[in-house]
Amino acid sequence: MSSERDSETTLDEDWQPNDEEVPYSDEETEEELGSRQPAGELAPRPANGHARHGCRAPPRGCSWQVKANDGHFHLQPQCQRRAFLCLSRSKYAGNAIQTYKYNLITFLPLNLWEQFKRAANFYFLVLLILQSIPQISTLAWYTTLVPLLLVLGITALKDLLDDIARHRMDREVNNRSCEVIRDGRFKGSKWQDVRVGDIIRLRKNSFVPADVLLLSSSEPNSLCYVETAELDGETNLKFKMALEVTHRHLQEEAAMAAFDGLVECEEPNNRLDKFTGTLAWRHRSYPLDANKVLLRGCRIRNTEFCHGMVIYAGADTKVMRNSGRTRFKRTKIDSLMNYMVYTIFVVLLLLSAGLALGHTYWQQQVGNASWHLSDGQDCSPAYCGFLTFWGYLIVLNTMVPISLYVSVEVIRWGQSCFINWDLQMYHPETGTGAKARTTTLNEQLGQIRYVFSDKTGTLTQNVLAFKKCCIGGHRYGDCRDAAGQPQSQPEQVDFSWNEHADGKFLFYDHCLLERLRSGQLPELQHFFLLLAVCHTVMVDTCDGERHLSYQAASPDEGALVTAARNFGYVFLARSQSSITVSQLGLRSTYQVLAMLDFTSDRKRMSVILRGADGSIRLYCKGADTVIYERLHPCNPQREATQEALDVFASETLRTLCLCYRDISQGEFEAWHRRFLDASLATCQREQALDRVYEEIEKDLIVSAA
Repeated sequence: MSSERDSETTLDEDWQPNDEEVPYSDEETEEELGSRQPAGELAPRPANGHARHGCRAPPRGCSWQVKANDGHFHLQPQCQRRAFLCLSRSKYAGNAIQTYKYNLITFLPLNLWEQFKRAANFYFLVLLILQSIPQISTLAWYTTLVPLLLVLGITALKDLLDDIARHRMDREVNNRSCEVIRDGRFKGSKWQDVRVGDIIRLRKNSFVPADVLLLSSSEPNSLCYVETAELDGETNLKFKMALEVTHRHLQEEAAMAAFDGLVECEEPNNRLDKFTGTLAWRHRSYPLDANKVLLRGCRIRNTEFCHGMVIYAGADTKVMRNSGRTRFKRTKIDSLMNYMVYTIFVVLLLLSAGLALGHTYWQQQVGNASWHLSDGQDCSPAYCGFLTFWGYLIVLNTMVPISLYVSVEVIRWGQSCFINWDLQMYHPETGTGAKARTTTLNEQLGQIRYVFSDKTGTLTQNVLAFKKCCIGGHRYGDCRDAAGQPQSQPEQVDFSWNEHADGKFLFYDHCLLERLRSGQLPELQHFFLLLAVCHTVMVDTCDGERHLSYQAASPDEGALVTAARNFGYVFLARSQSSITVSQLGLRSTYQVLAMLDFTSDRKRMSVILRGADGSIRLYCKGADTVIYERLHPCNPQREATQEALDVFASETLRTLCLCYRDISQGEFEAWHRRFLDASLATCQREQALDRVYEEIEKDLIVSAA
């Protein structure tokens, strides 16, 4: 199977619970990187929501404990952290954030410290000190003080205005409102008053105030659709799904107020796409992963309301951990100006030294013998030359351009105004224009030579279309009629017979549809069934099941499921433990026994289903490089499929390999026990799951590409 893509969009301090030493963000300091400790990784959920019995003590690597609706729990001695000497404070941060650089006390010293890092400012400060010494002063001290104060004042005023904007933004965010359980009922509360362990209710189109564990929602199976544009720039909706047990028991307000679950998870970190933890409730433990957590900064979409439990608040949230400390950044212009000032200063030193040596020589040869030129002080020629050196440094101070910094600051401010006024950067659909949030970095925009993008969807329309496929060694996708003969004029395949066809799908090979509907080639049916069931797409229905709307985490899966839908294999619904499809009008429901999620390392995903006849089959799709390593030695279509993959790749199409494997009941039961153990592991969970996945994803039979 192949597809023509306009883009590809797929899902990504103090203590870093990760076996890797590669930071997620370049904002981390060496001190923060050095304080990391290893711990667990992300674990995909058991698809049917099974849990293991027994609540255990917090294991190594999961030292962060949060109990719902219990503020006293977080005040216990083990929840305290030494702050200074014998003083201690809670290790759980409040939900108020601070992104500003200065306050009333620190503004003057910090701002002066930053400004005197500039070579010219520091030079004039030294010059001012020299002018206060009568023996070497050649100019009045105020001739240097006034311009220096003017430069420092203008720059300080600009920095003050920028920081006032940060203060204003912080107040706006901290004073946003949400609903929190207080005294057994949901009451309005400000974001800054939200605490770890609180149960909150979020409405449609509202932002998530903290990192919360999703408990339930208004959608079927407690799905929650979120927009993560504030986190990763992705505008396509992603979905989160609550545990089946919380979906079933935590729908009413009284149940929320009585909820006393204990979450044991990893310490706060900056990895947006990873989370490892367990929920202990009613004497059972349930595995938690990133698919059940709503991150601060996400926005609730297509969901009327949802409930969650706050796990990380304020500075402990993942988005704030990624922001790092507010740092003073220097642009290339600043570095260039400093280099120029250093160069001028070296020239000034050499010039002053040369003039001082000349004065020393003159003093020895002429000055001492000319009584009418004497200043009345009995000084040696060397000492006179030393004083003259500093005097020339003061006299020639105009060589160092102190006004250059002021000129650059004014230019930056003007550029920021032009950016804000630029009509070509105005977006009429949302009524928003460009906004320069800082005046210190805008000149960098004009110095960009290369733009590196991790995916084409970042720069283009984020569109993926199903184009060609190879099934059973036969290629489909060219312009052909129902008999398989080439057509001179492309004629679109008519899908009007299918009531679920979306009307936007374009395909020109009539032979594929004709062979599929004839039912003579089972491999075609297996191919489209695999596309319809092996995915993480969610479906919204209206007017019964006549109008379907798919919500996919990536356009890859959305394109594949849409293609299967138009060919008559329609994904209709899914729950925590089942998936329902229509196969050419025949409705079928499969039990989902396990979901082996896609990751960038695995480069594949699998689903294990039980059919109506009790048979168990694993369906897998992924990159051909990883699929071919796991194929059964006896694969009759291996060579033909590989040849088709090479042809599709040469046509610049994105390729994918599809395969399956039948599993016996005994083999599955033995494997599933190991799968549940690995999904509850709190240390190195990802590695444990990878090992379990490898045990079942082997001896595969390639069916299509």
